Amino acid sequence: MIRHWIRFQHLDTVRFGTLEGDKIRIFKGDMFDSPRRTDMAVNLNEVEVLTPSVPGKVLAMWNNFHALGQKLGLAPPAEPLYLMKPSTSYLAPGGTIRKPLCEGKVAFEGELAIVIGRRCTAVPVEEAQDYVFGYTCANDVTVGEIIGRDPTFPQWVRAKGFDTFCPFGPVIATGLNPAMLVVRTTLNGEVRQDYPINDMVFSVAELVSRISQDMTLEPGDLLLCGTSVGVGSMRPGSTIEVEIDGIGKLINRFE
Repeated sequence: MIRHWIRFQHLDTVRFGTLEGDKIRIFKGDMFDSPRRTDMAVNLNEVEVLTPSVPGKVLAMWNNFHALGQKLGLAPPAEPLYLMKPSTSYLAPGGTIRKPLCEGKVAFEGELAIVIGRRCTAVPVEEAQDYVFGYTCANDVTVGEIIGRDPTFPQWVRAKGFDTFCPFGPVIATGLNPAMLVVRTTLNGEVRQDYPINDMVFSVAELVSRISQDMTLEPGDLLLCGTSVGVGSMRPGSTIEVEIDGIGKLINRFE
């Protein structure tokens, strides 16, 4: 059964629940630990949608799609390559991606994000899926020119860690088969990315298992699966949409 979990603010109170048409069924407790369904519901158009979780950390993959690696002339990596995005980069659906004070083109990267549901450390790959709560849409915004600006130190975190550079949402979808998903990214209504998740170098289970060997993953943490061909730059005034069937559409402006 597919469920769409949403986190929102209503009448100065932050709540969470599941989408039921144009209404939200309110739950109590912890989204990731036996949430309790209530008899209360609110209309979707009466709330402010927030990021669907508040991750302790977001890990973003690099070179995790065969098609993009081939285009860039890169061999598939032997292990997941990733960086961290700070909490100040998180941005809710509908929020504005702000141009940083530094110079350089700002690029969009539409991605599938894995949402961790249980605390996991060094889990075997055959058990890794049990630690996945669900999936959401993400945009791994990047100032690519910064990465190689200093030849002695690739600046991945700075390039991808500016304020508002990690929009994600609008919901966490549970009950999906990630291998069947397709990511579509549009810029001002024009499709720029349309790629299948099953082209990943490391599957969802492999990412969770291998990264959990390095560090403990906590409920609500996100693993951005990486992106594929079609990445491009945005001009101020643009609207960027990341859509994944079964999850929904993440829409943000860039100013």
